[in-house]
Amino acid sequence: MLRLKLRKSVTMSSGSINYPQGFVDFLNATPTPYHAVFNMKEHLKSHGFKELSERESWKGKVKPQGKWFVTRNNSSIIAFVVGGKWKPGNPFAITGGHTDSPVLKIKPISKRTNEHFQQIGVECYGGGIWHSWFDADLAIAGRVFVKDSSSNVSVAKLVDLKKPLLKIPTLAIHLDRDVNQKFEFNKETQLLPIAGLAGDKPNSCGAENAMSDSEFASVKSMVERHHEDLLRLVARELSLKHVSDIEDFELTLYDHKPSCLGGLKEEFVFSGRLDNLTTCFTSLIGFTEAANLDIENEEGIRMMSCFDHEEVGSSSAQGADSNFLPNIMERLVSLDSSQAAESLLESYAKSFFLSSDVAHGIHPNYSGKYESNHKPLLGKGPVIKINANQRYMTNSPGFLVIKKLADAAQIPLQLFVVANNSPCGSTIGPILASKTGMRTLDIGNPVLSMHSIRETGAAADIDLQIKLFKAFFSNYSSVETQVVL
Repeated sequence: MLRLKLRKSVTMSSGSINYPQGFVDFLNATPTPYHAVFNMKEHLKSHGFKELSERESWKGKVKPQGKWFVTRNNSSIIAFVVGGKWKPGNPFAITGGHTDSPVLKIKPISKRTNEHFQQIGVECYGGGIWHSWFDADLAIAGRVFVKDSSSNVSVAKLVDLKKPLLKIPTLAIHLDRDVNQKFEFNKETQLLPIAGLAGDKPNSCGAENAMSDSEFASVKSMVERHHEDLLRLVARELSLKHVSDIEDFELTLYDHKPSCLGGLKEEFVFSGRLDNLTTCFTSLIGFTEAANLDIENEEGIRMMSCFDHEEVGSSSAQGADSNFLPNIMERLVSLDSSQAAESLLESYAKSFFLSSDVAHGIHPNYSGKYESNHKPLLGKGPVIKINANQRYMTNSPGFLVIKKLADAAQIPLQLFVVANNSPCGSTIGPILASKTGMRTLDIGNPVLSMHSIRETGAAADIDLQIKLFKAFFSNYSSVETQVVL
């Protein structure tokens, strides 16, 4: 797996770090939320962070100037640094993003055969631009549960089959002359990848896969539910002795084409999952770079959070609409307080949640779709997202806080409001603002082709967002009282 080694830039100013290339490396090592959290954990560990478990007491472990992280489901993560002068009731400076993206996921029973093709049943996750998945070379990655024969325990392992295994072919134009006028398809029957050519039944995986008439299984075996060729690839990648060692999996399709820098001057980032691995990367780097800055005099707690399931509403045990973030904050406040409930409410009132998700950059071919005075440009800095109907949480107090931080750090910011005749997406900002009462602002780097299998962002914006997050973590406590409601 990836260990983030940010290289000195050969295209940027002398001695600076090439964050855009580091981001590309991160993208190529992060095909799923499970890989995102694993890679973030590895980076945090390399910077002196220690892991905590929700299953254990934290009393006596968490201390001032210490650095920790905790995960849930290995697809959501919260990391924090406790200031040297922290006390219950003091503020938290928190960034929030999400680890998931619109993808196709392999169904629990995926085995299909039609017209001599092996096909794999997939489920649409989130609001993807599904036509962009046609004719792409698709690889498979995810989480696999395997048997540990020595302990009789099921163990989760990450897998990434870095091969072009699947394809969703389009119909030849000769058979559909109207395809360029409007491309329509049935998501259940025509958004169906082919995986190979059907042939004779493959050789048995061994006696261990057979089931006698006297044995009972509440659910069909993996070999009955999925193509054995797929299971063999997974078993080989994980160095398993038998296909039957695979007990279950959660596998996702992704574009096999590597993420890269592009454009005439490498000013773009071409990749899937920019929504929202952009925030996962930039908040992680900004957070770790700020972790030790004047931490002995810090009165607050600096915290980074990334949640799963934003693309489907966040209502899960590990989504932003869960108790994950409020519980962690409550734990920290209650470690050294006889009046934990009251102290937590004080902390909520003083804290700031910087909700970060990608924004809609101006598209040169569809400029009429944008509000005429709010057209964010790629490469010109993070975008503050505003919506009067509260799809985004930005208001004047939050805006002034971020403006003060950005002015001091000399970071350009842009403003975005959706046109009145256009629908508006939303973020985790409104969810956590309503659960905690924290001041919240929605922000994000501008991209094109949001929710496509291949999105486009700007390399320069990666640097700018890291710089903004670093300033936020380092200086929020000092500006928190400068905006009075």
